[in-house]
Amino acid sequence: MLDADGILLGSPTYFADVSAGMKALIERCGMVTRVNGDLLKRKVGAGVAAVRRAGATNAFNTMNFFFLISQMIVPGSNYWNLGIGRLPGEVSSDAEGVETMKILGKNMAWLLKKVNG
Repeated sequence: MLDADGILLGSPTYFADVSAGMKALIERCGMVTRVNGDLLKRKVGAGVAAVRRAGATNAFNTMNFFFLISQMIVPGSNYWNLGIGRLPGEVSSDAEGVETMKILGKNMAWLLKKVNG
């Protein structure tokens, strides 16, 4: 993560939040980078969440809170970065979610070019 210009985190939504693995990454990375001089400061970061029905905005917020407390720059899209689907691969049938991710990708690429000149 330290060598990356941009960081994209993704998580399924479990019990209205990120997975345990994502939560562990956020907590461990967050503490290590903050106590060592805010190592992620001014990097570009975006989070995406996959969801079956509800709770994804909490997962999305959890990832954004990590970016923001790390002093990172977060690009937006035309909607929250969520994809709806139950089984693996089903999210690709979520036309609105796919469009949201395409716009997020374009915005993230644009921002990375601006930040890294």
